[in-house]
Amino acid sequence: MRSFLASAAFTAFAFSPGLALAAEGDFLKTLAGDWNGNGTVLTRIGGSPIDVTCSFTSTAGATTLSMRGTCRGLLVVRRSISADLRASDRGYRGTYVGPSGQPSVLSGNRRGNAINLGVRWARVVNGDRTANMSIERVGNDRLRLQTIDKDLSSGKSVVTSRIDLSR
Repeated sequence: MRSFLASAAFTAFAFSPGLALAAEGDFLKTLAGDWNGNGTVLTRIGGSPIDVTCSFTSTAGATTLSMRGTCRGLLVVRRSISADLRASDRGYRGTYVGPSGQPSVLSGNRRGNAINLGVRWARVVNGDRTANMSIERVGNDRLRLQTIDKDLSSGKSVVTSRIDLSR
């Protein structure tokens, strides 16, 4: 009986919100720093991908992640991009401001080394206002930002942006 009580106490302590948030803070701090890289972006599903070169600066706190950056494509087009996330015992919530300049709503959870987010666009994009976005740490010094949207005509998921960054 004593071992059961000890096990139950350990489980309750290990999964308490305070410890979960401490683990999130440790993870978020690994995303802080200056990141540079390249990738592709679709301005619309079915269109030709645009090669982009991007740079971001990320800052992290115990429960926050803020990313500010720019992406350049077609040699002359430059767009500012930002994301602000806050972790709580219910997951992540925040905003994303992309090329349109309008804030979109983010919400989701972390699984392993990736924060998986649902996006509620500020305006209609590719026929609707929803997509999925992930911020994934790949090894110690790489980061992948990816957006997946649904092609409404086929029902298939399409990667609409994928940017691979390194420190």
